[in-house]
Amino acid sequence: MDEIEVKILEVNRKELENRLISIGAKKISQKEIETLFFDSKDYSFKKANSLVRLRKEKDRSILTFKKLIDNKKAKIAKEYEVTVSDLESTKNILESLGLSMHAKMSKLRTSYVLNDVKFEFDKYLDEYDYIPEFLEIEANSIDTLHKYAKLLGFNVEECKPWSTLDLINYYSKKKIP
Repeated sequence: MDEIEVKILEVNRKELENRLISIGAKKISQKEIETLFFDSKDYSFKKANSLVRLRKEKDRSILTFKKLIDNKKAKIAKEYEVTVSDLESTKNILESLGLSMHAKMSKLRTSYVLNDVKFEFDKYLDEYDYIPEFLEIEANSIDTLHKYAKLLGFNVEECKPWSTLDLINYYSKKKIP
C-alpha cells in the first residue's frame, strides 16, 4: 500500500484539535508507541531509502517494511505491515536474519480521522524529547493532503515531506549551541 504523508512542525495542538473537531474529525486513539528500527550492519536498508521497524502499540505489535518512492511534495512510500503476536519472537527472527536494532524511539500519539484522512499528533519521549510536537497528515493523494493542511491554516511550504530521520537531523542541528 502507498503511504502519502507530510509533517507540520511545532504545532499548537489544542488549537488544531479544536479546529479538527469543528470540521467533523473524530478522535480515534491516544496511545504510547514504542518503535524499534532494524537494519543490516552495513545499513543497506537505510542506503536503499527503506526501513524495517517493529512497533508496540498497547496490546499489539506490528512489523513494517517501507520503501521511499518520492519525497518532493509529500513523503510517498510503499508500506507493508503485518500484525505479529509476539514482539520478542519477531525481534529474534529479525536478528537471526542478520538485522540488528539500530534505534529505539517512544512517542505519544493522538489520532483523528476525517473522510479517510488521518491526523496524528506525535510527541517523542526519552532521548528524542527535544523534538517539539508535530502533526502528521496522511491521505490518499498529495492534493488531499494539501487541501486539509490549508483547511487547518497551513500553506504548502509548511508541509514537510520528511521521514523520522529527517526530523531527528533537523532538530539535532538546532540543539547544538
